[in-house]
Amino acid sequence: MSDDGTAQSLRRAQEAARAAEHVEAARRAWRTASAAAAGADPGAGAPAQAAGGWARRAGLAGAAIGVVAAGVALERLTVHRTVRRKARVALDSAAPYGSLRGEAGRAVAEDGTELYYETDEPPAAADAADGPQPTVVFSHGYCLNQDVWHFQRAALRARDDAVRCVYWDQRSHGRSGRAPAGQPVSIDLLGRDLKAVLDAAAPEGPVVLVGHSMGGMTVMALAEQYPEYVAQRVAGVAFLGTSAGGLAEVTYGLPAAGARAVRRLVPGVLRALAAQPELVERGRRATADLFAGLVKRYSFGSPREVDPAVARFAERLIEAVPVDVVAEFYPAFAEHEKTTALAAFSATPALVLAGDRDLMTPGEHSERIAAALPHAAFVLLEATGHLLMLERPEQVDRHLARLLARTIRTHGSTAPPAARPAAAEPPRRPRRG
Repeated sequence: MSDDGTAQSLRRAQEAARAAEHVEAARRAWRTASAAAAGADPGAGAPAQAAGGWARRAGLAGAAIGVVAAGVALERLTVHRTVRRKARVALDSAAPYGSLRGEAGRAVAEDGTELYYETDEPPAAADAADGPQPTVVFSHGYCLNQDVWHFQRAALRARDDAVRCVYWDQRSHGRSGRAPAGQPVSIDLLGRDLKAVLDAAAPEGPVVLVGHSMGGMTVMALAEQYPEYVAQRVAGVAFLGTSAGGLAEVTYGLPAAGARAVRRLVPGVLRALAAQPELVERGRRATADLFAGLVKRYSFGSPREVDPAVARFAERLIEAVPVDVVAEFYPAFAEHEKTTALAAFSATPALVLAGDRDLMTPGEHSERIAAALPHAAFVLLEATGHLLMLERPEQVDRHLARLLARTIRTHGSTAPPAARPAAAEPPRRPRRG
């Protein structure tokens, strides 16, 4: 073997060793944080039964996380870490994603939290003959912000018949105010936040509600608490990659036993990490490669096909959310159950979109939502993950346009529900799109 070949092999071996060290460090951090969250010290002489129970739970969770981390680490070996760091800097400075801005506005939640929204106004034009055009209101998901709708925003602005759109940041996300620290967060509270935004940004006329993940749950909470508003004002609804409940069933692509252990440990681990936010943020920066790999795995169904600039954009959105906010919101999902609330949309044109490789809110959850909505078009996007609006923007834009065409045609004014067309037969199987 030549000297160059020997040197190259040595470098690769050294990178492999460093990757293994990073995986082991991640496992140690998980075990330490888990012990702190449980009030235990893995190195202390705790009672054998308690220590054994903790060890079993942490072992299952650690093994499950270790499998994911190891896979991510091996993938990262293909490109040198310095090259990846330079690429992230270049993508951050050059990519246009998240740069679209509208007219700023602010609503105030019931607890005084300021909720930031932006409005895209269409070119001045007379209302349609049958009444005002709907305002489309977009609600984003957990650990994201309104910029995640970048492609949809661009597409709607480019329409010949541009519609009025409102994009808002959930409390403690994006440009919205930080909610009171330590205050419990519930999906019901987010539903009331959405109502405050609607009252401020779209005080009259029909509205079309679009929600992704936690944003879809927020729309359901609005419907449960304000059914009269939905009946009188909501002209259409779109649920993207979301769930009406039963999130305890989700395994996140892990073995069942590992997923159960992770679910038990995560709330305590997040509380422990939230108590040391500065340390956690430094850790995020130090393990940027591992973090990027995890984001790709849980955001996209075909991560190798995603534009690197889009993948980096997703990372930026997620890493911008402080860990204490992550910790405050997480428990709300275990309590989320809004299946009965879907009845409020029984006479409303609806779109249900899901990715067939979504590990966060699997397609089965969207299928249940569609089954409860007589007017729903259910589309399962192939080889697609949780951030379907970023991974398959053309398909998402196309299906949203079809929903808007339905709502503008049949809900060009605030006609009462009785004036709406008769219900169509629900789809027997999802449409692949």
